[in-house]
Amino acid sequence: MIADHTGGSSRAGSLPLVASELAFDFTNTASGRGGPNELEHLREGRDVVIWARHAKAISDSDRDAALAALAADAGLATRLLAEALDLRDTIYRIGLSLSRRQQPDEQDRSQLAAIHAHCLACAKLSPFGDGFVWRWDAGQTLSEAIRGPIALSALTVLTQQNLARIKQCEGDHCGWLFFDTTKNRLRRWCEMSVCGNRAKVRAFRQRHFEAKATG
Repeated sequence: MIADHTGGSSRAGSLPLVASELAFDFTNTASGRGGPNELEHLREGRDVVIWARHAKAISDSDRDAALAALAADAGLATRLLAEALDLRDTIYRIGLSLSRRQQPDEQDRSQLAAIHAHCLACAKLSPFGDGFVWRWDAGQTLSEAIRGPIALSALTVLTQQNLARIKQCEGDHCGWLFFDTTKNRLRRWCEMSVCGNRAKVRAFRQRHFEAKATG
């Protein structure tokens, strides 16, 4: 589903957004963590910006301005990538623990809260429709403008949602997280058309092999 560390182009701008929560879609910019098939799509600062636009966390104009700024400032690109990966991996560890019905590490919870507070301090409460939303100025605080909505998504899930709906895809070498919004809470795969179908094919082949072995 994702190109690896060493070859191929990043699909940061086209990865499936199937997690039902922005925060988990962000963790899904990597898969197969810790295994021989680990895949990474946030390899440089521009990948973070491209993904953020793909996920509608920033606007087209913000994306274009950010890419120009990163091209002119290698240090900014390096910092953006490091801060984005730190947030992503913090949310992933929390989500993974919850998907296994375990208590997330206190350090990770504190780190997420600290990032959220830092980003929120850079935001403005702006009118939107009949209510208000948090808005960031990507031109002034690019990292916070990207991480802010993601951290807010994660905190909203943790404080307002049913944590039993946080799951990890059962597909081999996948590991993507998602929030199960199905009525019966029986979702097992990030995408039924990908990991689900692969599992069906493996199960069919196994049954066929066992039938031949006993026949």
